[in-house]
Amino acid sequence: MTVVYEDNHIIVVNKTSSEIVQGDKTGDTPLSEIVKQYLKDKYQKPGNVFVGVTHRLDRPVSGLVVFAKTSKALSRLNEMFKNSEVKKTYWAVVKECPKMPEGELVHYLLRNEKQNKSYAYDKEVPNSKKAILHYKLIGHSQNYHLLEVDLKTGRHHQIRCQLAKMGCSIKGDLKYGSPRSNPDGSICLHARHIRFLHPVSKEEIVLTAPVPDGNLWAGFDML
Repeated sequence: MTVVYEDNHIIVVNKTSSEIVQGDKTGDTPLSEIVKQYLKDKYQKPGNVFVGVTHRLDRPVSGLVVFAKTSKALSRLNEMFKNSEVKKTYWAVVKECPKMPEGELVHYLLRNEKQNKSYAYDKEVPNSKKAILHYKLIGHSQNYHLLEVDLKTGRHHQIRCQLAKMGCSIKGDLKYGSPRSNPDGSICLHARHIRFLHPVSKEEIVLTAPVPDGNLWAGFDML
């Protein structure tokens, strides 16, 4: 965990692909608890430290996660995420080059709870939710392509599912059609940029998360 930004009301961290944002059945220590401990140690606070989860990233995904340090910030950020007032941009490494260098994907996603997987349809099906994203090809390496993805909606596994539907599975994402996993269990999806108005001061916050270490991310020639 690396702290990217902190003030009295919020703390933003760059999550690694192995960390979970909230506790789950694995019993592994979630990022929310790691942030709590960090604040407790940094400010030598006795007793309980308030850390509110405002949104989530899938465990194998890296990048920016925003936590609230006050209840006022938490309630306002929850509303902002719900109303799509927080602009998130992701970078995704894919093996197949998209047919068009830029475009908007519109699908209807149906979530299968048992499989923890979403399925994309071109037309609305019962219980599906509309999913919209914009992608742009921004880099090439010898074997892979780098896409920048702007989310217009926030659905379960949306980027993973929609890119796979387009024929561009994310590197390492076995669940959505990648032929091989990454050695560390990650998938090559990174929450790169975030932009929003501060929930209390109303100043614009614009943040960027450094990409994971390694030759893969470093090897792209940007277009």
